[in-house]
Amino acid sequence: MSLARALPDFPWDTLAGARRRAFSHPDGIVDLSVGTPVDATPSLAREALLNAHDAPGYPTVWGAPETRRAIIDYMVNRWSSVELTDECVMPVIGTKELVGWLPKLLGLGSGDAVVYPECAYPTYAVGAQVAGARMVPLDDPAALPPDARLIWINSPSNPSGAMLSLEQLRAWVAASREGGAVLASDECYGEFAWEAEPISVLDPRVNDGDMAGLLAVHSISKRSNAAGYRAGFVAGDPTLVGELIGARKHLGMMLPTPIQAVMAALLADQEHVELQRERYAARRALLRPALESAGFRIDHSEGALYLWASRDEPCRETIDWLAERGILAAPGDFYGEAASTHIRIALTATDERIEAAAHRLQSS
Repeated sequence: MSLARALPDFPWDTLAGARRRAFSHPDGIVDLSVGTPVDATPSLAREALLNAHDAPGYPTVWGAPETRRAIIDYMVNRWSSVELTDECVMPVIGTKELVGWLPKLLGLGSGDAVVYPECAYPTYAVGAQVAGARMVPLDDPAALPPDARLIWINSPSNPSGAMLSLEQLRAWVAASREGGAVLASDECYGEFAWEAEPISVLDPRVNDGDMAGLLAVHSISKRSNAAGYRAGFVAGDPTLVGELIGARKHLGMMLPTPIQAVMAALLADQEHVELQRERYAARRALLRPALESAGFRIDHSEGALYLWASRDEPCRETIDWLAERGILAAPGDFYGEAASTHIRIALTATDERIEAAAHRLQSS
């Protein structure tokens, strides 16, 4: 059987009917189903790309020294990471690629378990399937199965926006080490926290200064409106990073040199991130009360670029209700059985479209 046949159907394909209904709205669709940035990529990215466009030679999997330095500086200065060396970091071709392939690259297979949140980004489970490992949705670090070899945590969470506290992060680190598992922390939404402090797993408050068995995953897609550049990085345990580099050399998993230059430039600048955070905060402040006025309850949503909403009914009924008003959202069942009565509303739409959605909700 081919890999494509073995994997589940791509979830967004199931929204075709709701999408058609939303498109039929006389004032057009408001698509809040996918977290794709719509605001302009900062000009400094375009300048870096132009300056690095002459790249006749192959890049390295490990990344250029300038790229590694930018990653290290960002993690230490922005996320209070323990001190990192070049051996602790590696660029990746978009973090979805890393999430999907990490179990395989770590050599997991039959007899190994990949643990991920009960309400979670579906690629964690897909990565386990690709490796032939057992999929274990679990929210309690005290209940880790003995065959757990890779644990994913995600804070702020996609889809719910829930954020792990310092105490919760420490509990996951302790449990992973006791069981001999790798703990991979997906921190791609960390720049967008609204009601709690975002903390990296590489913060010494979490790991007591020891990176053994820990990986932090970051992306420029959301923080810098650069999803089209497909760039991110992993940082942490140098032994694990070295193993990943060794495997990826054989597979040609190299981030192009011009894209590395873009990522380095964007990681070195925090001003554009602050401006983008203000944009999303304004959209959130408009959309949340509109949803509540239409009878929705907002759960979690302490961070990330989404509102996790419910009307305490099957999520597909809620999706149809919104589609009749020209609004498309992501159903909770994309993210696991625990999310079957929720929907994910993205803030990644233009101000005009967010205003249109708010007006339609308030008029319901």
